[in-house]
Amino acid sequence: MKKTFLLAVTAITMQASAQHSLTLKWSTDTLLKTPESVLYYAAGKQLYISNIDGKPSEKDGHGSIGKVALNGKIIKTDWVTGLNAPKGMGLYKNKLYVADLTEVVVIDVAKASIIEHIPVEGAIFLNDVTVDTKGIVYVSDTRTNKVHKIENGKVSTYADDMKGANGVLSVGSDLYVLVSGSLVKIDHNKKVTVIAEGMESSTDGIEMVQPGEFIVSCWSGIVYYVKADGSKQVLLDTREKKINSADIGYDAKNKIFYVPTFYKNSVYAYQLK
Repeated sequence: MKKTFLLAVTAITMQASAQHSLTLKWSTDTLLKTPESVLYYAAGKQLYISNIDGKPSEKDGHGSIGKVALNGKIIKTDWVTGLNAPKGMGLYKNKLYVADLTEVVVIDVAKASIIEHIPVEGAIFLNDVTVDTKGIVYVSDTRTNKVHKIENGKVSTYADDMKGANGVLSVGSDLYVLVSGSLVKIDHNKKVTVIAEGMESSTDGIEMVQPGEFIVSCWSGIVYYVKADGSKQVLLDTREKKINSADIGYDAKNKIFYVPTFYKNSVYAYQLK
């Protein structure tokens, strides 16, 4: 009986110690323009923000990329203009790759200008971007349920039948994808493994906190901590306040999460504990 009791207490203690929390550090002014995604840029000590500035699926030319300082001050709302409805971003060797409905737009960070448009045949709603250590770009299409790969400028379909494919994250030789409430892993042999499921269906952004553990945001306003065993903890729920939590960014060194609020036109910074 004593041994069983001690084991139970230990289990409870371990479970309690594994709980996490978010503490609000700051929020920007509401001068951003329907911010959908945040990308933390360590070398530049700043954040890139994708501003849809219009309808999420409309090619209106109003979209832009903005810059925000790490203290929450907006450096420039429209740093690079001429996009349509930009969403997820990825950075590789001073090139910023942006999902923009039916193409991936490439921005030269040093020149603050668009240097390339990479059309994705058959794309409807390109949504998130991740770049691996070799510079290979992966981009999800939520409407066609696919993930595309761009290597040396050539586009191919990497995975299909990914229902509502949104957030993508490259880790080593694995690709993590958010698919309508679930987190799956695609390994180098393209074997698909379900890591976690049962989340709110608008799963949007994904960041890895430590090997096997992730933060997942849902556009509706809920943010989860996903543990290695697939269990989930709700970190944030702003649905009653009608505050969205779109494609998050993460400063791994300082454990700070950046949450774009979409229609509230601001970004919130949270300390992860």
